[in-house]
Amino acid sequence: MQSKIIKVSVLALSLAMVGGCADMKKMSSDIEAANAAAAAAMSKATDAYNLASKGHGIASEAALAAAKAQASADAGLECCNDNAAKIDRMFEKAMMK
Repeated sequence: MQSKIIKVSVLALSLAMVGGCADMKKMSSDIEAANAAAAAAMSKATDAYNLASKGHGIASEAALAAAKAQASADAGLECCNDNAAKIDRMFEKAMMK
């Protein structure tokens, strides 16, 4: 009787170990799949970061160009206002004569 119990126990233990190994293989493949997905996500994140950095540089250059254009426009407006004032003074002098 005890011999049968031992044999059944050994058989059950063997089946459990074989089943455990199968689960470990599945778990190992799941881990590898997760690592591959994480590597792909990291690659895409790196690409996105690089694109964002490039976009930031382009935006900075555009802001600098816009500031220069605004300064030129302000200088042109000031010159225009000065010329208008000179013309007004000339007409006033001509009207006084």
